[in-house]
Amino acid sequence: MFKGLREDIKAVFENDPAVKNIAEVLLCYPGLHAILLHRPAHWLYNRRRFVLARVISNFSRFMTGIEIHPGARIGKGFFIDHGMGIVIGETAEIGDNVVMYHGATLGGTGKDKGKRHPTVGNNVMIGAGAKILGPITIGNNVKIGAGSVVVKSVPDNCTAVGCPAKIVRRRYNRENNVLSWVI
Repeated sequence: MFKGLREDIKAVFENDPAVKNIAEVLLCYPGLHAILLHRPAHWLYNRRRFVLARVISNFSRFMTGIEIHPGARIGKGFFIDHGMGIVIGETAEIGDNVVMYHGATLGGTGKDKGKRHPTVGNNVMIGAGAKILGPITIGNNVKIGAGSVVVKSVPDNCTAVGCPAKIVRRRYNRENNVLSWVI
């Protein structure tokens, strides 16, 4: 538990240049509070204690303005900056070292059963107000521009912007020899 807390605090220091000290992080960062409350809610959800998990989740939403369904799976180093209005759905999966800005949504597209929310890879940045909808995959090292609406999967090492989002940049990666290009 304390190792996870240390990683969450480290993520704040790595991603927010305005942070001054650990006391400020623990007392004044609603994104951190939402993640810390999500972890026990998720634990309860996985043990089929759905009502108690949802009570904790709703308390967290009331206190922080960030709605994370207790069924969502979140990796280490997740950082929510200015989190008001963030929504993360039940079947969403978030990898390690993801940064998400205010107003972003990992949502579904209807009343489908099963996997209906996005899977986000590692080292992803999701801009303010971005909407990522449906059971799609956002690859590793991806940047989603502010205000973008993503309804199709985005491969590794890309930047996607617009409504609907289009890939505007691929970064060079030695492993798969993708060269940079810009539209």
